[in-house]
Amino acid sequence: MIPLSWLIALSAVVFAIGVVGVLVRRNALVIFMSIELMLNAANLAFVAFASEMKSLDGQVFVFFVMTVAAAEAAVGLAIIIALFRHRQTVNLQNINLLKG
Repeated sequence: MIPLSWLIALSAVVFAIGVVGVLVRRNALVIFMSIELMLNAANLAFVAFASEMKSLDGQVFVFFVMTVAAAEAAVGLAIIIALFRHRQTVNLQNINLLKG
């Protein structure tokens, strides 16, 4: 059995990698993958705490988070594809659709 502190530390490291990816990168796909990393880190923490407390509540919550993440992935990828078709780039510095 893996100790709870190791799982939470792993979750924190994965979440930090996701935050750095969102803040540093300018590619829409990389930012999108970083957001998915942050969601998976939260899921790992939920499962770790649910396992520690011998409860299924955290695992049920992870199921709903994964459902929302799947919907977010479908909508997000559709938006990224539409942006690429319109601007021929996924670099967010070159995309300024709100300017006239």
